[in-house]
Amino acid sequence: MAFFLFQRCGEILFENPDQNVKCVCMLGDVRLRGQTGVPAERRGSYPFIDFRLLNNTTHSGEIGTKKKVKRLLSFQRYFHASRLLRGIIPQAPLHLLDEDYLGQARHMLSKVGMWDFDIFLFDRLTNGNSLVTLLCHLFNTHGLIHHFKLDMVTLHRFLVMVQEDYHSQNPYHNAVHAADVTQAMHCYLKEPKLASSLTPLDIMLGLLAAAAHDVDHPGVNQPFLIKTNHHLANLYQNTSVLENHHWRSTIGMLRESRLLAHLPEEMTQDIEQQLGSLILATDINRQNEFLTRLKAHLHNKDLRLEDVRDRHFMLQIALKCADICNPCRIWEMSKQWSERVCEEFYRQGDLEQKFELEISPLCNQQKDSIPSIQIGFMTYIVEPLFREWARFTGNSALSESMLRHLSHNKAQWKSLLPKQRRSGGGGAEHAGQGTENEEQPGTKGDAP
Repeated sequence: MAFFLFQRCGEILFENPDQNVKCVCMLGDVRLRGQTGVPAERRGSYPFIDFRLLNNTTHSGEIGTKKKVKRLLSFQRYFHASRLLRGIIPQAPLHLLDEDYLGQARHMLSKVGMWDFDIFLFDRLTNGNSLVTLLCHLFNTHGLIHHFKLDMVTLHRFLVMVQEDYHSQNPYHNAVHAADVTQAMHCYLKEPKLASSLTPLDIMLGLLAAAAHDVDHPGVNQPFLIKTNHHLANLYQNTSVLENHHWRSTIGMLRESRLLAHLPEEMTQDIEQQLGSLILATDINRQNEFLTRLKAHLHNKDLRLEDVRDRHFMLQIALKCADICNPCRIWEMSKQWSERVCEEFYRQGDLEQKFELEISPLCNQQKDSIPSIQIGFMTYIVEPLFREWARFTGNSALSESMLRHLSHNKAQWKSLLPKQRRSGGGGAEHAGQGTENEEQPGTKGDAP
């Protein structure tokens, strides 16, 4: 049987729907309904997209294969799940690091609240375990382990599960991005305007949502999943497809790890629902919805952070800011993130071109330059949100620093524009319109 699974990698080939269901259930591609009633997805439920199965002949915008797109489960994830079933718990290799590296990593953690924190260096120092190491440290420093009586071994196991469910082959949507967003979220949770009102539950929700907000991201965006008839697009009815999957996958990992099993059922249900609300807020298609609401609150001066609903709304805004904060980092780091996300865009565009699909906005390497994509993204998405965040914080030192970096980075990208575009800014304008009217590749604010 093991040989069979290795050879087939979980490929669904049966014509009979009942046989499909049995095969899918056997490999763990199921949605679970726990006692709380919130549907969850098992770890490893995301079907690996095998682009070799795409037919280069299309009809009416659909893939012209016998079964449209055949769905493959990731063998890597099946194998990981089978190891867990056999009782083999993967160990993060942090303890194997040289003591000098560990010392440097500890020194960096002492400055984790600084905005110039270099997540790339930290990931190297922790041997690729930046997300696990960072979250363990933050849960400890925020007193969450003591407050919620969390078992440290169980917490570590859960965080390893989250980290391993990010796809390391993605240039952008990987565990380092998750760690970067988590570090930014930590900085925002320390903003005096917000920090004074936060409860331990708010802090835990903010950190967990930041860590898991892109878990199991396939490196392509929602429109790609829709036009290739991916089963998740059907499952979530073409609405916040990836965000729903990130949320349900997180719930599945929480339940599998039993991290919160000792807490009252009503509390765990509330945590699961609030995590969903936070992660779903990162959908770039809802940008105007949240920005309009934030502007209205600030204009009316009616935000009451002692109210749990207003506090949760500002956690949503903080997570949205953390998710797209890369243009507000120092140039050296911001440029790296920009190149990474555009590489992911271009990979999608190359696949679409190869299989004669319409190339998605911002994914055509021949037409969409990195500077034009970045300028448009900064102008139409990042600047409006961070200006309102600065208003909320009362122009805190961090907010002013982020806006300075944003202005500097935008000027840097403008200087790198092709000469014919510098005056008119046509490329930047096109990129900005794409973010407003079309979903950003990757489905979130992905063009840092």
